[in-house]
Amino acid sequence: MAAIRRNGGTMRQLLITALLLAAWNAAPAARAQTPLSRPAAHVAIMDGQSGALLYCQDCETPMPPASMSKLMTVEIVAEHLRTGRINMNTRFRVSENAWRHGAMSEGSHMFLDLNSEVSVADLLRGVITVSANDACIVLAEGISGSEAAFVQEMNTRAQALGLRSAHFTNATGLPDPQHIISAADLARLARHLILTYPELYRLYSERNFTYNNHAQENRNPLLGASEGADGVKTGHTNESGYGLIGSAVRGGQRRIIVFNGMDSMAARRSEGLRLMNAAFDAFAVRRLASAGDQVGEAQVWLGSRRSVPLQAQTDIFVGATRGVQSGLSAHIVYNGPIHPPIAQGAVIAHLVVAGPGFPAQRFPLVAGRNIGRANWFARAWEGLRATVFGAS
Repeated sequence: MAAIRRNGGTMRQLLITALLLAAWNAAPAARAQTPLSRPAAHVAIMDGQSGALLYCQDCETPMPPASMSKLMTVEIVAEHLRTGRINMNTRFRVSENAWRHGAMSEGSHMFLDLNSEVSVADLLRGVITVSANDACIVLAEGISGSEAAFVQEMNTRAQALGLRSAHFTNATGLPDPQHIISAADLARLARHLILTYPELYRLYSERNFTYNNHAQENRNPLLGASEGADGVKTGHTNESGYGLIGSAVRGGQRRIIVFNGMDSMAARRSEGLRLMNAAFDAFAVRRLASAGDQVGEAQVWLGSRRSVPLQAQTDIFVGATRGVQSGLSAHIVYNGPIHPPIAQGAVIAHLVVAGPGFPAQRFPLVAGRNIGRANWFARAWEGLRATVFGAS
């Protein structure tokens, strides 16, 4: 049954529907309930289909991402490829700057020769497969004229994609106190690449890359070791420790994991395998409502109707462990009663899902129809009633 509570002008309506209950009860029992908190400093686990954040351990805090930020470098290149400004056969010259900060440095590189011209296809494979710093700089200079101009494009694009924690100062991920992004935003960026550029994403599963007679292996420890793993990127600096963005598909479901701060490559490998298994075994994701579904109503004050239907603005997914899911509840929250006019499609409420051990999540709800003002007689009558009997 429905219950309504008033609190400081905010109304909460407990949503208990067959749809909501079925979403929890239809879930098969999870195979593991093991707590995930372990040595990594920042951990995010995301459902690849819905984008639901399944687990967060300090995952919204900006951190030094090292080479994991090369996902944004690749995203900019991918967008230029998509719009036709460049193509895979476009060739860029290796400047002395790229050569000195890449092939002549101690960092990862693909052994580019000074003043040589290299195709975008080879440069992308260098960035994606062997984390080549020289390739990042060549791409940045070739596309934007300078690495600084390219970085401006990275930051603009990050904001457009909703990556609020991101601020980049270079195309490589080399240490800089201002070069930061959260684990959750890295997961969001990885999901964006997977969904938006599927052909390009396939490069992340390549196990090795040979250029200029130098054969190098992909450092991703999940490839070939974790079922269904097909990406995405490792990172390491002394400041950040060893980190990983990993993704895999099992049973038609995709999970994305991000973690950082491990003290060795071996620790990164074992933690990556453990977290990826937990991502599939310990969590279930359920759709509570599809975009356009009516999930409740909101009261209207002096409108042409006394209530307005509330619809899900987007698909609503919630993911958590089976044990946590059984304790969740959902409430509709809005400031009301709502005064007309109300425009169909306007966000006027939120569905809040919360429970023990589960940070509250809010999902926007929109008006399902237009609601105008009541006629003059109804408004006058309500004014008289309020004067005589008081507002209720």
